[in-house]
Amino acid sequence: MSKNSGGEFEHHVVAVRLRVKGVGNLQMALTDLDQVQTLNLVPLPMQATTRIEPTRLANFQSQRIRLEGHTSEIDETFSINRIIIYAKPVAQEYPM
Repeated sequence: MSKNSGGEFEHHVVAVRLRVKGVGNLQMALTDLDQVQTLNLVPLPMQATTRIEPTRLANFQSQRIRLEGHTSEIDETFSINRIIIYAKPVAQEYPM
């Protein structure tokens, strides 16, 4: 298999960094596509203006990974301008 095989590698996510503005707490989770496994990240308190891009540590491994973000209270809003996911491929495929 070549490295250009289209993302079928097993990946290990170690951190997520966001540039986010808003009001309230941003709840985040990493899940696989079928939601068999889920990792809830530490909530991110948001501000209307900020110069900091906070990093949330993670320890999540899957073939396909989805980052979910939401707020839980009425009138909480957010705007994400940048997402950096620190991931490393750890395996090319599952054993047959």
